[in-house]
Amino acid sequence: MKTVTGLFDDYSDARAAVNKLEAAGIPSSDISIVSNKAGRIDRDSDVGEDAATGAGLGAAVGGAGGLLTGLGLMAIPGVGPVVAAGWLTATAAGAVAGAVAGGAVGGLIGALTDSGVSEDDAHLYAEGVRRGGSLVTAKVDDARASEARAILQSSNWVDPVERRRVYTEQGWTRFDDTLDPYSPEQIAKERERYRRTAV
Repeated sequence: MKTVTGLFDDYSDARAAVNKLEAAGIPSSDISIVSNKAGRIDRDSDVGEDAATGAGLGAAVGGAGGLLTGLGLMAIPGVGPVVAAGWLTATAAGAVAGAVAGGAVGGLIGALTDSGVSEDDAHLYAEGVRRGGSLVTAKVDDARASEARAILQSSNWVDPVERRRVYTEQGWTRFDDTLDPYSPEQIAKERERYRRTAV
């Protein structure tokens, strides 16, 4: 099994990627989404509003309508409230709840590295979510990794090499869960920066 991960600036792109992965036959139980709640612009539903907050999200995942029907709300240190569902969410919640001094480097990073994502990439993805993004992760058979990666790329994913370069130019080195989460205003400025550079 391989873990294929994509970062998205807009929740609607991440949602489209999840739908495409499911349509390609990748089971909902093998897909996860973590989206910064402050960065969500998707207003067509209020999913997750009634879910329990904090690291104890548990297994509010999956469902008859696919992964997105199981979205819940949890908090990630340094990121703040996120709307999330899937196997990665349960792993991250457990890592946050069970972390001890000197242990895991935060719930999300620990969950990503435990699933095979490099620590450098895990820090980049966590920072992307902190800055308002959405992360989609799929566990797939080795033979389907290229297909899953192509689906994520076709859904307007963030180029991780380019984004790391931009963050590094701003003085960023690693995700720091002791920093304050980004405010909606800071997230809006981030989005505007990337829209300008994409033109």
